[in-house]
Amino acid sequence: MIKKQRLELDWVGKDDKSKLEPRLLLEDQVLSYGKRDENMLIQGDNLLALKALEQDYSGKIKLCFIDPPYNTGFAFDQYEDGLEHSLWLSLMRDRIEIIHDLLMDEGSLWITIDDNEAHYLKVLCDSIFGRRNFVANIVWQKRTSPDMRATIGAGHDHILVFAKNIDNFKKVIKKLPLNDEQAARYKNPDNDPRGPWASVDMTGQTGHATPAQFYNIVSPFGNEFPPPEGRCWAFAEDTVKRLIEEGKVWFGRTGNSRPRLKKYLSDNEGVTAWTWWPTQRLDIIKKLKKKVFRFLGKERHSELQSQKDC
Repeated sequence: MIKKQRLELDWVGKDDKSKLEPRLLLEDQVLSYGKRDENMLIQGDNLLALKALEQDYSGKIKLCFIDPPYNTGFAFDQYEDGLEHSLWLSLMRDRIEIIHDLLMDEGSLWITIDDNEAHYLKVLCDSIFGRRNFVANIVWQKRTSPDMRATIGAGHDHILVFAKNIDNFKKVIKKLPLNDEQAARYKNPDNDPRGPWASVDMTGQTGHATPAQFYNIVSPFGNEFPPPEGRCWAFAEDTVKRLIEEGKVWFGRTGNSRPRLKKYLSDNEGVTAWTWWPTQRLDIIKKLKKKVFRFLGKERHSELQSQKDC
């Protein structure tokens, strides 16, 4: 019998955990309005704030997004960003453990980070959430041109995504609506009464194919199409005949092209998000920058951004 070993990240001072007593949140009536459970802005140390949330909110949080110090080695006016690596890991561990307890079963944690600590943080979260509950490492493009001061310019940062329970998280994650570019791919060259459609491949891999997936498709014009070499048809012959009768198979404008299945815009439930977020797709970043300019002033914002990119 092979004994399974659980591999964890280790660092100096890992076992030196300070005991936190339960904390209470005190409401400032002068600054408060509305109901407390709707929105809360908590001022103070974030570890103590998380500890104070445990009593009433353990297992109730659907999503947590954090933007921790990237530990770049620079000192900003607002915080110190050059902690010793092992101390940074301990600080992150203490906070992420509480966040894990706060999340509901279908909840998730999203963490923005860059290459200074991203890979160590991934292993740290693996040890807390379990590797199977890792959802994705989203890579988002932060620059449109290389930093000429760098050996190899960093054009991206990371968003690490972990689920409390990956099986439950999959049940609640939703698809994204089509953007204008994606919707424009749907056309209606044959005036199909079901509306715009896009054609997709009807073939499949032969590895798990059955004999019923190897046959010739006959078009309404009498043309026969065997499956491409090394491929099979994705559907049984009876199914394809029914789809042809319903006008849901496209043979090209002349009827001589390899058959493709018509997917209708009206049936589209959205697209699955993926891990590459290029700048041109993140219009919200441009809008947020404009708001930051107004809040800080363009010169101050440029100064902070320059420090962060160093």
